[in-house]
Amino acid sequence: MRIPIKTALVSLFMMSAAGTSSAETIKEALALAYSNNPTLNAARAQLRGVDENVPQALAGWRPTVTASAQAASNYASSDGFDTYRNNASISLSISQAVFRGFRTVNSTRQAEAIVRAQREALSSTEQDVLLGAAQAYVDVIRDTALVSLQRSDLQFLTEQVRAAKDRFEVGEGTRTDVSQADARRAEAQANLNTALANLNTSRAIYRQIVGTEAKNLSADTAISLIVPKSIDEALRVSEDSQPLIRQAQHLVDAAIFNTKTIEGELLPTVTVDGSVGRSWNPSSTIDEQDSASLIGRVSIPIYQAGTVSSRVRQAKEELGQTRLQLDVTRDQVRANVISAWGVYQAAEASISAARAAVEAQQLALEGVIEEQRVGQRTTLDVLDAQRELVNQRVNLVTAQRNRIVGGYQLVSAIGRLDADTLNLSVAKYQPKEHYKAVRDKWYGLRTPDGR
Repeated sequence: MRIPIKTALVSLFMMSAAGTSSAETIKEALALAYSNNPTLNAARAQLRGVDENVPQALAGWRPTVTASAQAASNYASSDGFDTYRNNASISLSISQAVFRGFRTVNSTRQAEAIVRAQREALSSTEQDVLLGAAQAYVDVIRDTALVSLQRSDLQFLTEQVRAAKDRFEVGEGTRTDVSQADARRAEAQANLNTALANLNTSRAIYRQIVGTEAKNLSADTAISLIVPKSIDEALRVSEDSQPLIRQAQHLVDAAIFNTKTIEGELLPTVTVDGSVGRSWNPSSTIDEQDSASLIGRVSIPIYQAGTVSSRVRQAKEELGQTRLQLDVTRDQVRANVISAWGVYQAAEASISAARAAVEAQQLALEGVIEEQRVGQRTTLDVLDAQRELVNQRVNLVTAQRNRIVGGYQLVSAIGRLDADTLNLSVAKYQPKEHYKAVRDKWYGLRTPDGR
């Protein structure tokens, strides 16, 4: 069976694309993951929950109002006389904190810093989901190409078995040639079964991340358009864009304000309490009574059994930990960028080498087949040449997959794998909208979306 040289020069990775206008592009798959992925939606819900910490902290500025009512029936017996009296009362009390040792200010700033940190955590989750979707997309294309390759190999070896049997029947070959070809065909069948299993696994992962079945995917990814041009540029961008670094910075701010909030417990507290009320039959001589009061209170902590002092020291140690963790995060991001850059560059170089190897091995296989026809090569030589060609084609497909995935990993490592950079056609999630809706809300049990 003769295989044209031109076929070997065509990328098997690109053959997986149907080439039709209805093919689903990787940007469309990423847009679906951005909108539908449950992990990403859960992270958004988590951020909305964290937003509520700010109005809870702001509650320190607001009064508390309490209404109460009571009714009683009294019975008394004295010197043979029975007395019955019913009484009731209602009251309204209000308490307003005037000074809380700056705890409201600092706890609000702490809550705001935690919200900003959680937004960066959401951005990091978004990048992880989009990276997973891109990898799943390319894995389906790779495994589709490998299935096609293994099927072609099986067809070639099936033809070799038939040819070996024909030569044996006319006395030009041996039974050993037939057995060798048959063994390679069985091996190719096993490889095809494995490739089909891997494709099913990749499709299942794609369905899990993207939310739809993988059908008619296009291998045109254009990842090189958003990959940094140099390692220095990648490192510089990561310092400003990587959400993990920004999250760690906001957590340092939160730890600073947490320390100040606890220190505020050592300062005086000033509150103003007021109440109004009315009572009916409060005593046997009074039918109705109104009351009102206004009380100012100053509470000065003197000694709290050392608890607050210990919590202040603990908060300072936690602040030191978050600062050290920021340094750790910066080092991790730098290492990830350098590693991703190396993987991407190695994959690009591997593609060129793999293409050259496929072309050379294709020529070698055709030469071995021609030499076999004139009796200078054996059936085993042809089978070995075919196996080597299949291996080189697998290497080419793998290198092309690694280049695309490596590119997305590099963009993720620098913190730019987001809907804006990728220019996804989606309704972008705006976390500030929910924050603004709840920040100054004084009351109400319903969420901004009506739940």
